[in-house]
Amino acid sequence: MKAFSLYKKDWQSELRTRYAINALAMFILVTISVIMFSVGNEKITEYLTGGLLWVVIFFSAMSGLSRAFVSEEERGTTMTLHLLASPSTIFSGKLIFNLVLVFLMNFVITILFSMLFPSFIIKNVVLFLIAFLLGNVGIAVSSTIIAAIISKASSKGTLYPVLSFPILLPLILTLLELTKFSMDGNSVEASSVEIFVLVCYDVIMGTASYLLFDFIWKE
Repeated sequence: MKAFSLYKKDWQSELRTRYAINALAMFILVTISVIMFSVGNEKITEYLTGGLLWVVIFFSAMSGLSRAFVSEEERGTTMTLHLLASPSTIFSGKLIFNLVLVFLMNFVITILFSMLFPSFIIKNVVLFLIAFLLGNVGIAVSSTIIAAIISKASSKGTLYPVLSFPILLPLILTLLELTKFSMDGNSVEASSVEIFVLVCYDVIMGTASYLLFDFIWKE
């Protein structure tokens, strides 16, 4: 499968350079350290830790996921990809890479939050896992198509967060609500509307990304 081969190429390249991994690791450590020093001995509420979790996840994604296509432009391998694979195959390979990176990153962030913040208590783990799964998929899909758009621009660094914020804001707000529900111990059935919103977001973003990527990639 060509998409998986592209994912393997990107992952092997990342293991050699460690650009995204190092950027994500440093951002996560610095951000959580700043939060801990800022809080000090003050007790923070459960809802605040849930909000901080997704804030850290959002800005970590901004720092590490923007190079999915930028790296191809910098190495001059874009034309090679044009010749070797179809646009849908290229997008699938990049999406798989970002999915793996997002899940690893967010798993580490969640574990660190549960260890360092005693008030971060999830009463309904199943509901939180559903939100975590659907949220990560939405972040990965959105970040991949935005990375494809900015790879053609001159000011790549500043354009990524500008485009990401309005696109990811509905997703982050829904995830905040579901995290609050999971901390309250609400049932999955009682949170079905928010879960349906996440599913719709992932489906719409995924469909739109595959439809638009052909035009973005050939520009």
